[in-house]
Amino acid sequence: VVGLKEVTKCVKNGDVLILDGEKGIVIVDPDEETLERYRKRKEKIEKEEKLLDKVKFLPIFTKTGKRIEISANIGRPEEADMAIKSGAEGIGLFRTEFLFLDRREPPSEEEQFKAYKSVIEKFKDKPVIIRTLDIGGDKQIPYLNLEKELNPFLGVRAIRLCLKRKDLFKTQLKAILRAGVFGNVKIMYPMIAVKDEIVEANNILEEVKKELKKEGKEFKENIEVGIMIEIPSAALMADELIKYVDFFSIGTNDLIQYTFAADRTNENVSYLYRPLSDAILNLIKMTIDASHKYGKWTGVCGEMAGDTKAIPELIKLGIDELSMTPQKIPKAKFTIMNLNY
Repeated sequence: VVGLKEVTKCVKNGDVLILDGEKGIVIVDPDEETLERYRKRKEKIEKEEKLLDKVKFLPIFTKTGKRIEISANIGRPEEADMAIKSGAEGIGLFRTEFLFLDRREPPSEEEQFKAYKSVIEKFKDKPVIIRTLDIGGDKQIPYLNLEKELNPFLGVRAIRLCLKRKDLFKTQLKAILRAGVFGNVKIMYPMIAVKDEIVEANNILEEVKKELKKEGKEFKENIEVGIMIEIPSAALMADELIKYVDFFSIGTNDLIQYTFAADRTNENVSYLYRPLSDAILNLIKMTIDASHKYGKWTGVCGEMAGDTKAIPELIKLGIDELSMTPQKIPKAKFTIMNLNY
């Protein structure tokens, strides 16, 4: 609960308060009827939490037997423990920007290797999908000396930056490949718009493998590569792009933003942020169908993945994996178990 500017003027010592974190409100001096309503709600939540504890470590199927893999999104190695405690079956999105931010120079290969290895070892044979550097837009790094752009969200960011700064990209790929020896690691390129970007990134990956061989370093040679589908052009061309990768992961936050040309953080256009619109569901369906056509899989790693209202729609469309913040995993599993499709 934030932004309650007047609350301190309304509250006196000894007042009874109801703090409702779900609605983002504080009720001062509630009447007996309101108190009773919230007591019942609290009891219901506590019962649900006990029930969720029983299912969070189970592999999850719908009532008709469809298996859905549930993974976690993390932004730092220390978040891996919470993912495991929440029942994650792997890491569906390991954001790597933490290594590059708040410093004066890029991280070394060794520093990155140790960070990735620390997470991979905790998950053993479970998948850990590492997203390559996604900088630009709302995340800028002074030491990269990026040109100032009128619209950085549509400029040199994510894979575009990596292809422009091959030194950074190669160092990161080397670290991931070396860490891959310790578990089930996959690489994921963000912000792919066209086939050429995948081809170029994969060519660099092969170059890096040759360099590691020359250096005599052990690495995972047969590593799976996927892309994030977060630009409408990628979803529309999914049938072609899937030929160059092993899997898709849909970043619904950006996909919605770019489809409706509406900044999701701007209150004035927030009415356009519509995750369950036909436009978005059709793009998701196209992506899933393209991967299945070639015997591959598609996951979702945006906010929709942990939204209990969106989960049934995603499963109807044929999604294979959902990756979300660890705290949302138990409720997501419970939701899926009770679906009749």
